[in-house]
Amino acid sequence: MEVIICDNYENMSKLAAGIIRQQLLIKPNSVLGLATGSTPIGTYKELVRLHKEEGLDFSQVVTFNLDEYLGLPPSHPQSYRYFMDQNLFKHINIPPGNIHVPYGHAESVMEFCAWYEAQIVAAGGIDIQLLGIGGDGHIAFNEPGSSLGSRTRLKTLTEQTIKDNARFFSNADEVPRFAITMGVGTILEARRIILLASGRSKAAIVAEAIEGPITSQVTASALQMHRDVVVILDADAGAKLKRADYYRWVYEQKKRLVPQMIGHA
Repeated sequence: MEVIICDNYENMSKLAAGIIRQQLLIKPNSVLGLATGSTPIGTYKELVRLHKEEGLDFSQVVTFNLDEYLGLPPSHPQSYRYFMDQNLFKHINIPPGNIHVPYGHAESVMEFCAWYEAQIVAAGGIDIQLLGIGGDGHIAFNEPGSSLGSRTRLKTLTEQTIKDNARFFSNADEVPRFAITMGVGTILEARRIILLASGRSKAAIVAEAIEGPITSQVTASALQMHRDVVVILDADAGAKLKRADYYRWVYEQKKRLVPQMIGHA
């Protein structure tokens, strides 16, 4: 696991977008796993800029989103499909047929989840998976206690997650109680993972996930087992890391050695 602590949110976002850009230049038909929430918005904004101003091509890219609320149609302003359309998809040249977001109105959730897993396999697997981290350490909607080998499935949201997401709705009562989510095991099969976190409110859980024990109570801690993870933080989110000075030192050495190595554990 490589940990990079940036000065601010903007630099964090640009670095993450730069790693994705490099991936697409090497493999134009890359499969990207995408996340929603406020943290990756800056990364998507930079990817849109790279497309519009520098010609970054998404015409062969295939995407799979992590999750979606159960019961929300794609047109709902708080659905994750709507979020992705507004923040990325409608601003780049990705074919609509290459976009995969869990469908919150699936007639049979179990059958849909099996189909979603099969589609990831059929696409050749995910090359880069972008992640955020919840206030209780969850990745996607893999709440505390989720199996570290779990697959795409229906998940009941915790009260903490509902509280965290209530700011996007009129009130907490409107937040769906269930979501379709990729499992921890599904996420860990991505060839490479980028975890983003920003803000002082994430500092304690980020430190627990990175430097604490691997446990299903903090599902982000499972990333410690992955062979190629880069964690990109702003200064506030990295404020409680015990080894912050070492992470900064490693990053500086890599920048001096080979700039292209940045983001490679």
